[in-house]
Amino acid sequence: MKKIVGFIRLLRPINCLVMGFAVIVGIVVATPIFPFMEEVMIKGLLSFTTAFTFLAAANVVNDYYDRNIDAINKPTNPIPSGIIRPNEALGYAFILSLIGFIAASMTNMTCLIVAAIAWILFMSYATRGKRTGLIGNFMVSACMAIPFIYGGFAVEGGLNLAIILFSAMAFLSSTGREITKGIIDIQGDKIHGVKTMAVLYGPRISAIAAVSFYVASVVLSSLPLILGIVYAWYLPFVVSADGGFVFSSVSLLRDYSRENARRVKNLARLWMVIGLLAFVAGKFGWKW
Repeated sequence: MKKIVGFIRLLRPINCLVMGFAVIVGIVVATPIFPFMEEVMIKGLLSFTTAFTFLAAANVVNDYYDRNIDAINKPTNPIPSGIIRPNEALGYAFILSLIGFIAASMTNMTCLIVAAIAWILFMSYATRGKRTGLIGNFMVSACMAIPFIYGGFAVEGGLNLAIILFSAMAFLSSTGREITKGIIDIQGDKIHGVKTMAVLYGPRISAIAAVSFYVASVVLSSLPLILGIVYAWYLPFVVSADGGFVFSSVSLLRDYSRENARRVKNLARLWMVIGLLAFVAGKFGWKW
């Protein structure tokens, strides 16, 4: 039973569900009406599967490569605690990746190409990118932005202004969250030469940088309203998400300790989910 729970924990299922939901949001945004057509629903399921399994595989590979760092930062994680053996983790990542590629190939050729690029990006970060600090943060953020684009291609709607803006907001908020995460992991990262902003410049500068990205995302969130590309129900959700990011930003600037950074990082994920709901809700109501 411990091993089963360990495999589930390796996935980081909540993050994977958010990634899968982001693809669905991209499909909704790229579709003129809310997609209840059977074909679109099937492509939505396939796209969700690709997004979920690719992020899951990247998480597993990341934990494999970080097992020595996690022995310091997160000793109860499945690999450093001995619940999952390293070779078992690699096999698990291979199976998850294979499922994702099969689902992408069943969607369409464009999605398979985008999926391949995303997988390379995921694995590059998991194996080497994390140690590059800010560049690695940008790689993670690109992975958070791609699902919206993937969703658009899944229903052959391509890119539109809404998808581009939503991808940019996801990129900015995710970068802020990744920099915040660096404050939490500073002890183990410093020992193993991971060049995060927190290691190079300290928690205070990192907190300021993280807040800058959060605020940039909040500012950008007003553009869909100004440009009239969303409907009225976008507003209450985006105000909630933006208010959350502002609250978290003030909290992080006042207290950039490891404990508070962990709270802000966890809250940031909640604000990002509410932001995703704003994108979906923006399909309904009346134009501004």
